Amino acid sequence: MKVDALRVTYFLGVCFVIAGGLVAAVTGPLDLARGSWLAAYSVLVGGVAQCALAVGHTVTGAPAPTSQMSWIRLAGWNLGNLLVIVGALLRVPILVDIGAVPLVVALVLTLRSTRHARRRILAVGYRLVLLVLIASIPIGVTLSHARAVAAPAELAHAAIESW
Repeated sequence: MKVDALRVTYFLGVCFVIAGGLVAAVTGPLDLARGSWLAAYSVLVGGVAQCALAVGHTVTGAPAPTSQMSWIRLAGWNLGNLLVIVGALLRVPILVDIGAVPLVVALVLTLRSTRHARRRILAVGYRLVLLVLIASIPIGVTLSHARAVAAPAELAHAAIESW
């Protein structure tokens, strides 16, 4: 039985949405400092965006990506998200930087695959969503670096206040 990368992509997107919902549910009771960010990122980027990557060609009428391209995009998207999540939670911005690369590659490959879309208006909307995601990556990378710089200052401030 051959496994279809687009179905796996969609399935993993749904899993990210569910995981994000579970994180949101336990963030308050467990007092998770980065829980709301993790929940939102998991749902919106890991989940909804990944599902959109899986069905975009169907919605826009673009030719389906090759199996190899679908697997490359699936691997890049999920590896990139894993690195961004770990880097953000551990406040190690270099991991976020590295994770941003396969995310951009996956989005550019997807954007490029819409060139021959038959449903022009839907394709324009889909491309705009992809461009917003691409533009959000350097913003997220910058915020990751800013949080990493602010973290030692926050610890020092908390230590002074505790005296």
